[in-house]
Amino acid sequence: MDADDEALPEKIELQKKHLDTNPSAGAVACMVEHVPLHNDPGGFRRFVDWNNSIVTSEEISLNRFIELPLVNPTLMWRKEISEKHGLYREGNFPEDYEMILRWLDSDVRIDKIDRIMLKWYDSLSRLTRTDKKYRDRSFFKIKSIYLEKWLGKNNPFHPIVSVWGASRISRRRARLLEDLGIEIEFYIDTKKTRQIDKQIVYYEDLPETGEMFILSYIRQLDNRDRIRRFLIEKGYREGENFMMIS
Repeated sequence: MDADDEALPEKIELQKKHLDTNPSAGAVACMVEHVPLHNDPGGFRRFVDWNNSIVTSEEISLNRFIELPLVNPTLMWRKEISEKHGLYREGNFPEDYEMILRWLDSDVRIDKIDRIMLKWYDSLSRLTRTDKKYRDRSFFKIKSIYLEKWLGKNNPFHPIVSVWGASRISRRRARLLEDLGIEIEFYIDTKKTRQIDKQIVYYEDLPETGEMFILSYIRQLDNRDRIRRFLIEKGYREGENFMMIS
């Protein structure tokens, strides 16, 4: 917690009780109230709303490659988890995000209590706004490292994937995976006229499930939700046939 954050009185008690009654959980977080200390244009508010919508351990696991699916100062974990898997590491990456990706990669189950128990104060000087470790490229570099490891264990077509999002930004982010040995078979796009140096498949022409593994690099929240619904309605299963990456 930062010095200006405020844990509500029942936080520690309820989180300890949760770990005591759920021995398979290695850590537990909670929901937060966003308290802006400036004129917030809405970006951080949207992140908090998204974060609070992710509650179950399965949701935390499936959403790990979009953003950090929990708020770091809400966490309580068992001593043996940090002893076995380590705590924050120094590097050119967001240390809290890397730690959670590392724990999840080691199959640590992380729960979240469906209750606001922390007031998260948001100032313009916070490190997530000012430190280069929290810049977009730093996030994508560290998530790509752990995504490549996850694909090796979960993608039946490994190392081949298809990427939803053929824009220059999406291709630049996906290129970090190619640097790690992942092969992009083709890109998926909602525009029939887009032309790039790789094959593009129009999204309505996607085959049935069981023929590819899709990574969605579309970042806009509304579009991301539409893509998820489209794939699920087509029979794709999140975590088995596709993953949302940004």
